[in-house]
Amino acid sequence: MNILILGGTGRVGSQIVTHALHDGHHVTALVRSPEKIEYNHENLSIIKGNVLNKEDIEQVMQGNDVVISALGTDGATTLTESMLLIIEAMENEGIKRIITIGTAGILQSRITPELLRYQSSESKRKLTRAAEEHHKAYDMLKASELDWTIVCPTYLPDGERLATYRTEGNFLPEGGTQISVPDTAEFAYSQINSCDYLKMRVGIAY
Repeated sequence: MNILILGGTGRVGSQIVTHALHDGHHVTALVRSPEKIEYNHENLSIIKGNVLNKEDIEQVMQGNDVVISALGTDGATTLTESMLLIIEAMENEGIKRIITIGTAGILQSRITPELLRYQSSESKRKLTRAAEEHHKAYDMLKASELDWTIVCPTYLPDGERLATYRTEGNFLPEGGTQISVPDTAEFAYSQINSCDYLKMRVGIAY
């Protein structure tokens, strides 16, 4: 399988790259700083570029079967601006499947189900800017024709891979307070071969 990974130098994205290469897939990574990828592999194509550049996104989209985005919010609007370009390029290229990393803030609130967690008293975070960006990206995917899944971890320490975690469609698993980076990466990567959470957000926690 040919997999395009965006955000491949980040904490979650870099581990997704490793999983995909280990399983024999061909990985294309669009990165601003290629020197941050510290290993070479015959199945890894590193392309220097910017997710905010339409031509760069169109170029790296060609020939891929699946897109995995581990792009963060970076305190700006990179996530939402790039998502518009990603969706358009995928639709033009005929690619249907995208898995993205979101935040537990955009899952439904158990306390106030008509609201998202970041909009309700369920969330303890005072700052909502990142969740608002992820919410906009979620709305864009929801309005698209793509087969999307948004993996929504709660508190995300580096931690260890335990491989024993809980997931739930559209909600954070009851009582969940954290999930490690390795387990989040493993689960997100596993969704390339799964239809369990198509066109859904999925909460993940221990």
